[in-house]
Amino acid sequence: MGQSARILVVDDEETICESLIEWFTMDGYEVGSALSGPDALELAADCPFDIYLVDVKMPGMDGVELLSRIKEKQPDALVVMMTAHGSIPTAVETMKRGAVDYLCKPFDPNDLSIMMQRILTQKSLREENISLREQLIEQQEGFYDVIIIYSEAMRKIFGTIEEVARSSAPILITGETGVGKEIVAKAIHHKSDCCGGPFLPVNCGSLAESLLESELFGHEKGAFTGAVKARRGRLEMANRGTLFLDEVGEISPRMQVSLLRVLEEKSFTRVGGSQSISSDFRLISATHRDLPSMIREGLFREDFFYRINVIKLHIPPLRERSDDIPVLADHFLKRYVQETGKHLEGFTQRALDILASYHWPGNIRELRNVVERAVVIARGRLIGAEELTFLNPRTEAVSPCIGSLRELEIHHIRTALDACNGNIVRASRQLGVDRTTLMRKMKRYNLVRT
Repeated sequence: MGQSARILVVDDEETICESLIEWFTMDGYEVGSALSGPDALELAADCPFDIYLVDVKMPGMDGVELLSRIKEKQPDALVVMMTAHGSIPTAVETMKRGAVDYLCKPFDPNDLSIMMQRILTQKSLREENISLREQLIEQQEGFYDVIIIYSEAMRKIFGTIEEVARSSAPILITGETGVGKEIVAKAIHHKSDCCGGPFLPVNCGSLAESLLESELFGHEKGAFTGAVKARRGRLEMANRGTLFLDEVGEISPRMQVSLLRVLEEKSFTRVGGSQSISSDFRLISATHRDLPSMIREGLFREDFFYRINVIKLHIPPLRERSDDIPVLADHFLKRYVQETGKHLEGFTQRALDILASYHWPGNIRELRNVVERAVVIARGRLIGAEELTFLNPRTEAVSPCIGSLRELEIHHIRTALDACNGNIVRASRQLGVDRTTLMRKMKRYNLVRT
């Protein structure tokens, strides 16, 4: 955990910065330093840090102001204040403003290392709790239980599911973000011989390589800085169940080699361990990336591709199965009507025409959020065109090749935020990225919630 953490030391005394950089580097952290508040903000603007060590007393912008500026730009930032004994009341006050702890100068480097381990452990547990709560919310909302097989394309896919579910062969599900790849993976699991075991999803695109390795393989106590106790990995927990690797195209070639060995031998060792652990699981992978193109570019291993691609299922985007749009829209309408208590009977024909002509870059996730927003603002008994004015079918139908990548990314982020009423968690789900990635991109493009 510590090996992947980025720390920024902010102190106007250069000797303190140098000594802390040396100490944290020995602990395996990536460390930067700044001699002033403005310099710190400039460094953090390009790529935010995980932990900030900030001196309370600095000329110009002091630590208290810098804390506020950091939290404004990066609400989840972990900030530790450094202070002399005479400024302890000020340091305590900063904790009310969002600092996680404070240190009194001079401090023992060993105590500092212990503090970093504790903070990162708490951060990991907090993120895990957030992830579990979000999964629970999604399950309560029923999104992952939505299986619409009205169109001919989806009927063929679920016909294939019936045929392959009983097999133990690895399956690769491809398709754009938001088309329902995890829904399909869960359907396969529930119809397979592994249905009595766990279904364990891992979003490979939201974790750094070292964290992904620990998440999959687990680790032994003391395997790295922050590994305060042994932890079972998803490979171990998936025994007699299904392991779902979402966004498998984001896995590094080195990790692909490790996973290939696991698939061949059905055994592995934890990070920092030596004992071989056996696990018999069904592997389902998913990606929105063009893996054959990545192979040609040397970004994805061919041997790993063939191992995970024994059976392939491609989920077409929502715009290519327009027959499903009114059925899905009606499903979401009934759910949100029940939640809000509003008396809505359906959609006008004009509203259905707008939904059918929209490009749906976010696919089913975006449709769900669009219907939710329409229900909230609807005033009559039918959802009409006036409740869908934030959709522009003509704009969305334009070829995605038009415009720069930056412009397209800004447009998609704005569309998702607008559809989700500025809700970061929901917008990140719709875009298929984790919340931290979305917030970083919003900062990069100077986008604000509406």
